[in-house]
Amino acid sequence: MKLSQQVIYQIYPKSFYDSDGDGIGDLRGIIDKIPYIQKLNVDMIWFNPFFVSPQNDSGYDIADYYRIDPTFGTMSDFEELVAKLKAVGIGVMLDMVFNHTSTEHAWFQKALAGDQKYQQFYYLRHAKPDGSLPTNWESKFGGPAWSPFGETDLYYLHLYDPTQADLDWHNPAVRAACAEVVNYWRGKGVKGFRFDVINVTGKADQLVDAPKGVASKTLYTDTPIVQDYLKELNANSFGQDAASVTVGEMSSTTIKNSIGYTNPANHELSMVFNFHHLKTDYVDGRKWSRTAFDFPRLKHLLDGWATGMAAGDGWQALFWNNHDQPRALNRFGDVGHYRVKSAEMLATVIHLLRGTPFIYMGEEIGMTDPDYDSMADYVDVEALNAYRALVRSGYSHADAFTIVKTKARDNSRTPMQWDASATAGFTTGRPWLRPTNQAKINVAAELAHGEIFKYYQQLIKLRQTMPIVADGSYQTWRLDDDQVFGYWRELGTQRLLVLNNFYATTTTVELPAEMLDATVLLSNYDDVKVQPKLVLKPYQSVALLLEQK
Repeated sequence: MKLSQQVIYQIYPKSFYDSDGDGIGDLRGIIDKIPYIQKLNVDMIWFNPFFVSPQNDSGYDIADYYRIDPTFGTMSDFEELVAKLKAVGIGVMLDMVFNHTSTEHAWFQKALAGDQKYQQFYYLRHAKPDGSLPTNWESKFGGPAWSPFGETDLYYLHLYDPTQADLDWHNPAVRAACAEVVNYWRGKGVKGFRFDVINVTGKADQLVDAPKGVASKTLYTDTPIVQDYLKELNANSFGQDAASVTVGEMSSTTIKNSIGYTNPANHELSMVFNFHHLKTDYVDGRKWSRTAFDFPRLKHLLDGWATGMAAGDGWQALFWNNHDQPRALNRFGDVGHYRVKSAEMLATVIHLLRGTPFIYMGEEIGMTDPDYDSMADYVDVEALNAYRALVRSGYSHADAFTIVKTKARDNSRTPMQWDASATAGFTTGRPWLRPTNQAKINVAAELAHGEIFKYYQQLIKLRQTMPIVADGSYQTWRLDDDQVFGYWRELGTQRLLVLNNFYATTTTVELPAEMLDATVLLSNYDDVKVQPKLVLKPYQSVALLLEQK
């Protein structure tokens, strides 16, 4: 199946299903739930890391790229998982974290022990003559991006947690080692790879201070050398598989660069994630803030990326949710009054766009953020650091908690809600993160009498079977509409108009005269009648298909 026809499901293994009662999801748990995943009819599963790790950043601090962390199972479990998924036509995508390793990784430990070969794997620098840190760069998790390198007079760079030491991609041995990791998992039958924060690998050889008033990330993010690195990695590993599927997580990227990363002629990646649309509820670009989303800006970003990527023959990974984002329903929908219709509308927006849709586990049953009442419920290092930073900057404890509650990564990491029991059917033990609303939202109830899962099945089938959805062109529709995000798809003699009402109030749109002969391909409300003035109900989506003569 072509990339354009595929739909990818994301599983956060720690939170999917626990088979042994220790409160943490595992590989055997995923094997147990293959029939559920098969029912959805996705083509590939992206798994967040389950490699050996001290878990200081939920597995994104890898201590061994070649071994399964015993918390999640064994290599035998993984091999069984790959085989059983392959038997039902589902591929595997693994998360490759190559910007940094855990400080417990053998490479870093050898560097600490004085091995010069491995010291060249990392960014080790002396303090400035005045004794200050090598640069003024800030960690993305708060605080300086430099820490002392053992008992030496050197410091090592960590753009994230201090236990995540940045690899120096200028070193050919580092790049070769990363290719070897990919090739090892290719040998295990893996055809898909997601590359974590891959566009921050492009740091300069000589690291300098960020000028006053300039964010340090601008010095190392999305620089031209990243494309050279990706071309080399492609040639030396996954590019040797005609059926490989790759996606790069691109921080603060641009349309121009993303076209470069994904244009097939460049032999880099299949597609990229960008996050600009998920920053439309930030105040002045600050994640740890609280405000309603900016709908005009959201529309312009979705439209600009769809238009720009299509013009340059680039390809997008389409998504609302992942393990690093609070649930989209809480951000862009109405979970109190229109949870079901909001979920279906948001799904329609991305599943009928040009690109490859990703579904984050639980999205297909309309899961929402947990309703926690104190910081004691949160475990993620980023959320805990952010709370302390907000309080230090002058916010009250209550206001700081309110902000964290809307933006914490733990919001999407709560256990998959399989049933209405106290542990959501996720475990027989105590879940590592507490679920809160499983009595209302769970798989058993959704499959028995819900409509969101069935709606996702419809959307997936449309992409897999209708060329206009998979391969059609993209054009905007009335970008200035106050409530509706709409767009055209066109292929051959067919035109598809997709209209999505983002609000809890009805609105009326005037259809183009030609579309009065269209048929309703899909809607999340029944009894839609095609008429000159089409009334869209709260959070309604309508897809109208016209066969031109």
